[in-house]
Amino acid sequence: MNAIRPVSDLRNNFADISKTVHETQQPVFLTKNGYGDMVVMSMEAYENMQFESEVYFKLLEAEKQAALTGTRFSSNDVLKILQKAASE
Repeated sequence: MNAIRPVSDLRNNFADISKTVHETQQPVFLTKNGYGDMVVMSMEAYENMQFESEVYFKLLEAEKQAALTGTRFSSNDVLKILQKAASE
């Protein structure tokens, strides 16, 4: 469930917000005058989000490249290529 709090809680209840984002690994949404203003999350959650985003974009790029060529590799083919590259 999303935690939504007024931005003033960042100043008045920082320790509670910090505890929440670290324990739940979920962001806390901060509002200003009733409208969304900021999102606070733990560093670990942010790094995980960045990693997942990078993986997603790499997969998207691979799908685009695959659409342009008819070349396909099995998992065994890829493993052999990686083993050969590692041994060189």
